[in-house]
Amino acid sequence: MGDETSRESLLNSDKNVALLRCVSHAYDELHSFRSWLKWLCVDQSNAKTACLSWFVFFVFAILIPALSNFVLVCSNCDNRHSRPYDTVMQLSLTGVASLSFICLSYFISKFGLRRFLFFDKLYNESETVRKGYTEQLNWSLRILFIFVLPCFAAESAYKIWWYSSGGTRIPFLGNAIVSDTVACILELCSWFYRTVVFFLVCVLFRLICYLQILCLQDFARVFQSNYDVESILREHLRIRRHLRIISHRYRTFILWALVFITVSQSASLLMTTRSSADVNIYKTGELAVCSVSLLAGLMIILRSATRITHKALSVTCLAAKWHVCATIDLFETVENETPVGPVAGNGVFPVSSDASSDIDDVGDEEDEMDNTKFLPSYAFSTISFQKRQALVTYFDNNRAGITVYGFMLDRTSLRTIFGIELSLVLWLLGKTIGIS
Repeated sequence: MGDETSRESLLNSDKNVALLRCVSHAYDELHSFRSWLKWLCVDQSNAKTACLSWFVFFVFAILIPALSNFVLVCSNCDNRHSRPYDTVMQLSLTGVASLSFICLSYFISKFGLRRFLFFDKLYNESETVRKGYTEQLNWSLRILFIFVLPCFAAESAYKIWWYSSGGTRIPFLGNAIVSDTVACILELCSWFYRTVVFFLVCVLFRLICYLQILCLQDFARVFQSNYDVESILREHLRIRRHLRIISHRYRTFILWALVFITVSQSASLLMTTRSSADVNIYKTGELAVCSVSLLAGLMIILRSATRITHKALSVTCLAAKWHVCATIDLFETVENETPVGPVAGNGVFPVSSDASSDIDDVGDEEDEMDNTKFLPSYAFSTISFQKRQALVTYFDNNRAGITVYGFMLDRTSLRTIFGIELSLVLWLLGKTIGIS
C-alpha cells in the first residue's frame, strides 16, 4: 500500500512538472516573441489585443488598399505615373495577407501560441532539441525581416519617387505636400503590414518544421545505441503524430496560398504580355516587388515542407543500414567461430584506408541521418533479426512527412507543381504573344 502511494505521488509530481512546463507565464521563452507580435499588431492573447489586431487588419489590409486603388488612381497622370497594374498588386497582397491573418488568428485562438509552437511538448525532448529550438525561435524574427526589409526598401523607393515627382495632387488635408506625405506613409505602412503578416505565417511554419527536424536528428541517435525495437517504434510514432498535427493545421493555408499566388502571377503575366501592354520600370516595378515577395514566402513554405519530408524519409535508409550492419556483424561472428575455406571473389571491392579524406570531401552534406558511416556493433547486439526486419518493413511502409490533404510534399511533388506552373505559363504566353 505504501509503495503504491509513493508511486502515485511520484507520478503526480512528474505530471505537475510537465504541466508547469506547458503553462505560459510572463517571462518564459516566448516573452520576447510575444513583444514582437504586439508591436506588429497581430497579438491576440486577450480580447483587447484581439479587437485591436482585427481593427489594424481592416485598416491596413482592406481600407487603405481600397482607397489607394480607387481614390489615388490618378487618371490624369502622365505616362510614367499611371498605375495600370495597381489592382492586381493590391488584390494579390490583400488576398494572401487576409489568408495569413485568418489562419494565424485561428491558430492562436484555438491552440494558444505556446501550444501552437509545440513548446508544451518540449519537456519530452532532449536538452539539445530544446536549446536548438529556442535559438531558432530567436533567429526566426531576423529571418522575417531579412526577407521583408529589402522588398520594403524597394517599395519605399518607388513610392517616394512616385509621390515626390508629382504622381498625385489630392489636397484632402488642405495642403498638397502634407497630403502626399500622409498618403505615402499610409500606403507604405499598409504594404509593410500585409507583407509582414504573410511572411510571419511562413516563418512560423518553418520554425515548427525545424523543431521536427531536430527531433528526427535526435531520433537518429537511437540506431547508434542499444535501444530495443519497442522504444524506437514508440518514438517514431510520436514524431509521426506531430507531423500529422502540423499537416492538419497548415494544409488549408498551404493549399490556398499556392492557389492565390498562382492566380496572382498568372494575372500579372497575362496583363504584362498582352499586345497593348506598356511595360517599363515605372509601371511594373511595384508589381515586380510584390511578385518577388509572394514567391519568396511560397518558397519558404515548400522548402521547409520538403526538407522535413526528406529527413523523415531518411529514417528508412538509416534503419535499413542499421539492419544490414547488424546482419553483417552477425555473419562475421559466425564465420569467425566456424572456420571455412576462402570465399571466391573476396576483395573485389577493396576498402579505402583514406576514410578521413572522403569525409572531408563530403563536408556538411552528411549528418546523423544521411551519412556513409557504418554503425557500431553494440547498437544492435541484443536485437534479433526478425525484430530488425519488422522495424525496417514498418519504416518502409509508413513514411512520415508533411502532407496536404493526403498528398506528400516531397521533391516529387515539387517537380509536379513546377510542371503544372510551367504548363500554365506557356499556355498564357501562347495566348498573349503567340509562343508555342
